[in-house]
Amino acid sequence: MEFNIPLKVEYTATEIVTKENTASKYGSGLVDVFATPAMVALMEKAALNAVLPYLPDGFNTVGTEVCVKHTKATPMGWEVSSKATLIAVDGKKLTFEVVAWDKEGEIGRGTHNRYIIDSKRFMEKFSSK
Repeated sequence: MEFNIPLKVEYTATEIVTKENTASKYGSGLVDVFATPAMVALMEKAALNAVLPYLPDGFNTVGTEVCVKHTKATPMGWEVSSKATLIAVDGKKLTFEVVAWDKEGEIGRGTHNRYIIDSKRFMEKFSSK
């Protein structure tokens, strides 16, 4: 099946830093600032939503690789946004540039790969396990 997803399609996801997405809650640190795993999840959410409107019913994407740097801490109560921009398509493999920022500027940047899947067939693989 061919997928016609235009390059440069993008999406921005936003959330507020709360106790639930801090390093101390995730266990990735001992301080109450936006956790690196939470930043990665926000980047993945932006990438998923960027291409979802272009996929036929029953299709989805799954993340397979993340290569990012988290360069600045964001305190609780602040808004954080992440934009994913599709920069390459190779069959079912999608590559995104991802960037995250808060009100003071960039806090992280990198790339993220996702693969297009048929959701039903993908989940059927696990029914026998």
